[in-house]
Amino acid sequence: VQLVESGGGLVQPGGSLRLSCAASGFTFRNYGMNWYRQAPGKERELVATISRGSGTKNYADSVKGRFIISRDNAKNTVDLQMNSLEAEDTAVYYCNAPAFRAWGQGTQVTVSS
Repeated sequence: VQLVESGGGLVQPGGSLRLSCAASGFTFRNYGMNWYRQAPGKERELVATISRGSGTKNYADSVKGRFIISRDNAKNTVDLQMNSLEAEDTAVYYCNAPAFRAWGQGTQVTVSS
C-alpha cells in the first residue's frame, strides 16, 4: 500500500488549496479514506473522511463548511479542497487508508500573510 500526497504550499489567509493523494497497492474503490493533519506541538487530528462510494462524508467541526473531501475511483485519488484558509489550518496533512493502517508522507500547508 502506497499513499502519496501533493498540493501543499504557502497560502495567504482566506485563500484556497487543493490537496491530492494518489493511492496504489490495493483495490482503492473498496475502501474508505481519511485526511488527517498535525500542527506543531499538537496531536494528529482527523480532518475528513469519505466512504468508498463517496456516499458518506464527515468533517471535523473546525473545517466544516470550508473543506470538501472527494475521490475519483477511476484514478485512485482522494482530494481535499480547502477554502477560506486560516492560520490555524497550518499543519502537515496526511492521507490515510484506515483499513491498512497506511499513511502517506504528508504535505505541508502553511497559511500566513
